[in-house]
This record gives sequence, C-alpha cells and structure tokens, in this order.
Amino acid sequence: MEKYECPCGYVYDPEQGDPEHGVAPGTPWENVPDDWKCPWCGLGKEEFYEA
Repeated sequence: MEKYECPCGYVYDPEQGDPEHGVAPGTPWENVPDDWKCPWCGLGKEEFYEA
C-alpha cells in the first residue's frame, strides 16, 4: 500500500493507520475519511502527496 506525505513531513502509513484519530491500522489511503486532518499540523487530506 502506498504511503502519503503531508508538506509538514508527517507520513501516513496504511499499515499503521492513525488509530488516535479514528483511522484503523490497515486502512488504505482511499478509505481514509475526506475530513481527516494531519495529526501534526492539521492540513486536510487533499494536501497530501504520494511518498
């Protein structure tokens, strides 16, 4: 599964997810909710790019 990176440097890893913010481990990027925000800086999912 592809990883996606925020301009701030946070990398979303589908294997780890973001359980603290409601995204279970194993969740592919396309299944992350559209209103999810970067846990480091708060930017929206649309600001991320393939890492």
